[in-house]
Amino acid sequence: MAAPDEYDSATEAPQPAGQEEETKTFKDLGVTDVLCEACDQLGWTKPTKIQIEAIPLALQGRDIIGLAETGSGKTGAFALPILNALLETPQRLFALVLTPTRELAFQISEQFEALGSSIGVQSAVIVGGIDSMSQSLALAKKPHVIIATPGRLIDHLENTKGFNLRALKYLVMDEADRILNMDFETEVDKILKVIPRDRKTFLFSATMTKKVQKLQRAALKNPVKCAVSSKYQTVEKLQQYYLFIPSKFKDTYLVYILNELAGNSFIIFCSTCNNTQRTALLLRNLGFTAIPLHGQMSQSKRLGSLNKFKAKARSILLATDVASRGLDIPHVDVVVNFDIPTHSKDYIHRVGRTARAGRSGKAITFVTQYDVELFQRIEHLIGKKLPVFPTQDDEVMMLTERVNEAQRFARMELREHGEKKKRSREDAGDNDDTEGAMGVRNKVAGGKMKKRKGR
Repeated sequence: MAAPDEYDSATEAPQPAGQEEETKTFKDLGVTDVLCEACDQLGWTKPTKIQIEAIPLALQGRDIIGLAETGSGKTGAFALPILNALLETPQRLFALVLTPTRELAFQISEQFEALGSSIGVQSAVIVGGIDSMSQSLALAKKPHVIIATPGRLIDHLENTKGFNLRALKYLVMDEADRILNMDFETEVDKILKVIPRDRKTFLFSATMTKKVQKLQRAALKNPVKCAVSSKYQTVEKLQQYYLFIPSKFKDTYLVYILNELAGNSFIIFCSTCNNTQRTALLLRNLGFTAIPLHGQMSQSKRLGSLNKFKAKARSILLATDVASRGLDIPHVDVVVNFDIPTHSKDYIHRVGRTARAGRSGKAITFVTQYDVELFQRIEHLIGKKLPVFPTQDDEVMMLTERVNEAQRFARMELREHGEKKKRSREDAGDNDDTEGAMGVRNKVAGGKMKKRKGR
């Protein structure tokens, strides 16, 4: 029965929008002086729309559903109220932030530590792909804020002695729709069972799905809805284009665009890890500084890739949807959807990597003969007809020969890489077998003796 109740209370949120002109500083929103100073040091001069709406309500102790497009300052909207409350009643294991991807978890932790550096806030990042022993030690120190992906957190709740979240005061789910889309539903249910019912819950998402509504009924008490954009929106300063091309010339057109817009930094989204790796090798063969980021890389490599790209040591990042959510890389000029996203909502997240925090940016989507329907869905979702990106077809075709050659090299490298992996596995297997075999012989020999004695 919580649903009608929620919509009654949801009408309260838009009130502050009228006073938006006067409410300019974080101090006016009710944030304490120490944290206002921290915001100044980070260069946050005035709060964003979602922060203006969410922070005062959060400080009153209400549960919040925040709907805002990516790049709108959602992290600040939940970090500031949590740190504010932590100052009033200091306690360990105070807040838990759940995120869908590991990279996003590290980024949120950086923001918490930056905002809370002057007050000594400690945070721990609990994600997969990293040694869980060191994480157990971090949890034993009882940090104030835990930022986690659901799977690994459950692992620690079940296996790490002495770690529980019974005293938790705040739960945040960032990119809640993606947490549920990645089928973390059972994990989230488990987590909700082991944390206190008497807590504040914030749900942040750029898109509202049925699953999120279901979750909100289970997890939030009488929430207030803060919607900055009610319909699915992309930022105004983002120039969006599409290219309609035959799928066999995709690589060639990609190289053409990278040449045309040279000097910019790019994120190129592919649909599979394999395609990401292949395209990265292809571009490297053609002399571009490209670097891949996908789920099959080890965690240290993933962070390494991201840091190289952030530090501008590489200008092209090839990524799967791992990088489409929440990652804040300030200097992305162009997003290329090399493979069109199958969920049209993912389009909004992908193109949200550019044109952040008031800057401008470009997004170019490749549409092949197989993607027309998906593309129409995207246009329908954002309510815009996209213009064609202007290209000189004869110039593109001049590149085909070089691109074909690079494709061949990339395929060879991928094959070699695959065989190396296989070989190393087989070698490991052979060694194990011989050791195992020797072990078995010894045991058998020993066994006979024992049996005789036994008789």
